[in-house]
Formats: sequence, C-alpha cells, structure tokens
Amino acid sequence: MAYLGESIPKLGFGLMRLPKLDDGAIDVEQVKQMVDLFLEAGCTYFDTARAYDGSEAAIRQALVERYPRESYQLATKNAAWIKAKDAAEARADFDISLEQTGAGYFDFYLIHNTGGPRTAVFDKFEMWDFVKQLKADGKVRHIGFSHHDNAEKLDEIMTAHPEMEFVQLQVNYADWDNANTQSRKCVEVAQKHGLPIVIMEPVRGGALATPPEPVAEVLRAANANRSFPDWALRFAFGTPNLITVLSGMSSIQQMQENLETWRTYEPLTNAELATLRLAKEKLDELLDNPCTNCQYCMKSCPMDIRIAPIMEALNRAGMYGTANGKNWFGFQTAAGGKASECIQCFQCEAACPQHIEIVGKLQRAAELFE
Repeated sequence: MAYLGESIPKLGFGLMRLPKLDDGAIDVEQVKQMVDLFLEAGCTYFDTARAYDGSEAAIRQALVERYPRESYQLATKNAAWIKAKDAAEARADFDISLEQTGAGYFDFYLIHNTGGPRTAVFDKFEMWDFVKQLKADGKVRHIGFSHHDNAEKLDEIMTAHPEMEFVQLQVNYADWDNANTQSRKCVEVAQKHGLPIVIMEPVRGGALATPPEPVAEVLRAANANRSFPDWALRFAFGTPNLITVLSGMSSIQQMQENLETWRTYEPLTNAELATLRLAKEKLDELLDNPCTNCQYCMKSCPMDIRIAPIMEALNRAGMYGTANGKNWFGFQTAAGGKASECIQCFQCEAACPQHIEIVGKLQRAAELFE
C-alpha cells in the first residue's frame, strides 16, 4: 500500500540557507534560477518557515508567483515557542505565513521543533487541535511535526497525537547512532507508528559537505570520484518510508550537484556503509559540538550573543586548530556578541535542538578566543 508522499521526488529544497547579497538580503534572482533548475529536473517539494528570516517572502517571488500552484508542494512551519505570548499570537503565525507566501494553502504544515520545553508550549497553546482544524478547513492538506529530541519523546508525541500524518527528522550518517540526536532510533519509532518521514539536516548544516581532512581521507580512499555531499545525501535517500530529503542549498552550483546525486542515485553498498561508519568515528574525534547553525539559540538570547558562530569557532578549533577557530571567532564577533557577555540565563539551551550545553561552551570559547 502506498504511503503519504511516496510519489514525491526524494530531493527536496530546504529554504533555510538561501543565497545572500552583500547587504544580507536574500538573492531572489539567484533563488529563481535555483527554483527553475529544481522544477525542470522533476523535483517538487519546497520547505520554508517564518523562522527562516525572509524565506517565505523570497519563495513567493521565486516560486509562487511564477508557477502553477498544483505543480509543487510547499511546506511551512509554526514555531510558537520562539516569540508567541499566547495562543492567539501563536495561531496568527499561520495567517502571516499564508500572506507572506501567497500560496493560498499549504501542502504540508508542521508544528516545528518539538522536544524539551518547546513541546509544552505547543500543548499549552493547543496547537495540535489548531492544525487539525486547519486541515478540516482545507487550508492545509497534510499536518505533521518536526522533532529535535530523543526517540522516547518522539514515541510519546506520536502516541498522544495519532492524527499527525508525517514527521520531519534529523537524519545523516554522523547522527545515525548519536546518543543525543538518535536518528536511527527515531526512524524506527516513526516506522512503528507508520508515519512517513521528511529528512532535515542530511549534511548536518554543511559540516558533512566540507569535512575535516581525517574524514575526507576516509571518503576519498573509498571513492575518489564521489563528492562529500554525495555521500551524505545517498545515505539519507536510503531511509524507508521517505517523503523527501531537504537539502538547504545556497547556490546554483549546490543545486546542480545535488540534482546530479538525485538523478544517479543507487543505494549504498554494505562496504560504503562501513566507510561512512568509519568517517563518523573520525568526525566524532574532532568535533567540539553538534551545532547545525539553526540559530534558534540566538533568537532566544537576551544579550544577542553570536552563539551559533561561536559554536562553529569551537568546531573549527577542534578540526583545524585553535588559531583557525580564533580567527573565525574574531571575525564573527567583531561588532559584539562575544562569549564573555553570557549572563547564564540558559534560554539558549532550552531552545537548542541539539541539546548542546551552550553556557559551558561559551565559557570555554571565552577562555580560548578572547
């Protein structure tokens, strides 16, 4: 029996990391070219969110105003835990998203980033009932949620909300058996409940696209002709009951390369899977933290600390040496937001999908780089 999304092409366009102009605005003209390439290749699934600054408005210009509505699927999300003060404000996000995208309706609508105290916010504002009503009213075709917590919590949510039709999970070869992310276990829980999966972070925020040399050596030794993103995407494509894999593409070149991976996809062999396990071991030895640069921590920080770039500085120090990390730190915090400005309110840790002990990391970054 077919499952929801089985017929959707397995490469999706994640709109979180769109190309930017020198002034920081989204490069809509480049996004238009990327959208054209994506649709011409037969791919159809686009994923945005209000939390992705400017993304919904950009996709209106690049996609919605240029193509027939029935020619693609558009997903967006509700992240009530970021700023909503009450249920009315949380629910108003839907109308804002609808206006910003001009889409008329959403094919997939997600309660975004369940886990920890964030799930309690959705419960408090009765967002589960709200999205059910959106579907009943024809404003949304399919309802689901994205999850950034362990498999046990995922099982609890799926049991409490059997009306959910799909789940979005972080799946990549680096996180497959990670004790915090628990990609494999979460996929198994989704299978148990019969929910199809949308995959996010297949290249772990870009970290698997430009891996450090010890990891790169392992992959090159196995196949010198295969690109690093190709390894990561092919791993994700092999997930059962898959709706699509969201690649957060930031350039025309990335789009072209990812489309080629999708066109020529073949399942990884047992030997190739063994190669990725070895690559993961090498990566684990080097990374300081599993930050994916989602920046939810920064949206929650009352001191406007540059948390995500600081986590990247720590990782760069681990992978390429302290001097490299310090240079990155200096560049990213030149205008303020240094690690030493932390007041230890822990709001960042409550927002972090990766469960990073951010406050302690900031203290370490201050010691290393300031």
